[in-house]
Amino acid sequence: MKDYYQVLGVDRSASEKEIKQAYRRLARQYHPDVNQNNTTAEARFKEINEAYEVLSDKDKRGKYDRFGHSWQDAERMGAGAYGQPGAGYTYRQYGPGAASSPFDDGGGSGSFADIFEQFIGSGGGIPRGSGGYSTRLDGQDVERSIEITLEEALNGTQRSFRVTDPGGTPRTIKVKVPAGADTGTRVRIAGEGGMGMNGGRRGDLYLVVQLLPHAGFTREGHTLRMNAEVDLYTLLLGGTARISLLDGKTLSLNIPPETANGKVFRIAKQGLPKLGTPDERGDLFVTVVAQLPSKLSEQERDLFAELRDLRHP
Repeated sequence: MKDYYQVLGVDRSASEKEIKQAYRRLARQYHPDVNQNNTTAEARFKEINEAYEVLSDKDKRGKYDRFGHSWQDAERMGAGAYGQPGAGYTYRQYGPGAASSPFDDGGGSGSFADIFEQFIGSGGGIPRGSGGYSTRLDGQDVERSIEITLEEALNGTQRSFRVTDPGGTPRTIKVKVPAGADTGTRVRIAGEGGMGMNGGRRGDLYLVVQLLPHAGFTREGHTLRMNAEVDLYTLLLGGTARISLLDGKTLSLNIPPETANGKVFRIAKQGLPKLGTPDERGDLFVTVVAQLPSKLSEQERDLFAELRDLRHP
């Protein structure tokens, strides 16, 4: 026989609340109405009920912890016949027509159907019939990961997906990814997730964004940062440097004389748009990096040497 704690997937030190939560989750997963004509699920459901029937009772659990699956023999020897009035045992049946349920909060009232209806969710009815249930279950939400570029985060983008209608007919849907999306942004498409059962609503589809790295820019929220190489002469004497922006446009950056290597310039509203308010944009910070001349001519070497001697006589 399987260990009851393993059946419910809990530690031996689990609290009553943890045991009840584990049972509810498993009972919903393996309930016969959810797994029709599935003998494996039916056997698992019975096994789960048996484990919960013992572990939810403080006295029985104590005997089980001490004697294992022989706890019933220990109970008979210690307190009379099992289930006999006066033996200190309260019978709790789980299932249709039961006097009490593991979903009760201790009041002992309410059948399995009553509580199963509650934790399935609003709108899920469990009409009582001749010994069975017709359970309404909503479909599961579905997540799909998508990758976008920094340019797509700037302007917004679109993705196409192939989905299946309840009747089994495939079709293509187009989904807009808004400007300002970042890693972890979730785009919800209502009613395109898992199918419901017995009239339950269809779940939702969520696109989870993953932002790809960019060779020239780094992102910090709505802020963009980039390095711009500027020749040594412009840094020393002043001038302008052409800067390529993320949208492909260029602008002229004014470089004051004697600008230090590594100086950071702020260009307002050239960052990324804010999610939900695309008219509001962050800033772009440009770090200038000195571009040293190479392959100097003899005359250039002499001039640099002369400059050095002037600075360090």
